[in-house]
Amino acid sequence: MITLMNSSEKEISYTTTNTYSTLNSLNANTKTVWIVFHGIGYLSRYFIRLFESLNKDDNYFIAPQAPSKYYKGNDYRRVGSSWLTKENTKTDTQNVLRYIDAILDTENIPVDTKLVVLGYSQGVSIASRWISSRKIRPDAFVIISGGFPNELSKEDFYFLSETTKVTHIIGEKDPYFEIAKVEAEKVRVKHILPQIKFRTHTGGHELNLKTLENIF
Repeated sequence: MITLMNSSEKEISYTTTNTYSTLNSLNANTKTVWIVFHGIGYLSRYFIRLFESLNKDDNYFIAPQAPSKYYKGNDYRRVGSSWLTKENTKTDTQNVLRYIDAILDTENIPVDTKLVVLGYSQGVSIASRWISSRKIRPDAFVIISGGFPNELSKEDFYFLSETTKVTHIIGEKDPYFEIAKVEAEKVRVKHILPQIKFRTHTGGHELNLKTLENIF
């Protein structure tokens, strides 16, 4: 409990409900399950449409929905969402991780399918924290146009196999990343995830499906 003058900020636990989106069907023919974490400003039902061109028989997509919604623009018509902010980050992170756990319990992913965890932009922070905290062992981990959480270290990913394919993707014209900072980040992430491979595309801050080819 934080006390400021005569006011107090208290904490309470309660049960909440959230949505998530899926694409295609999970069945005996499914080869790969993708858990894809959108960036700030997206809703999961729109983000998941970016994957519609990939083989529908082989791939099943699960897109969790960031819990915090807000209106985008001054016309108050379009709605976006955000995973975390600097306010109450630790508690909000645990809430989000428990929500993702509930999705996986519900989906009951077959053990004989490949698993890809993909984080785009702000979704990188959620994807990486979920993998590290829950000791998830995906066949591939894809980081796209997002920063890796500062608190994570090599020890947080000791359980990953050397055969886990880790791919870092960024656009050459991404306005959110300066070249010097990108190179420094590559060095840091390479130390944490030695098996990581780096890819670029000629665009900006976007998800480029061509860069997802041959990620295994």
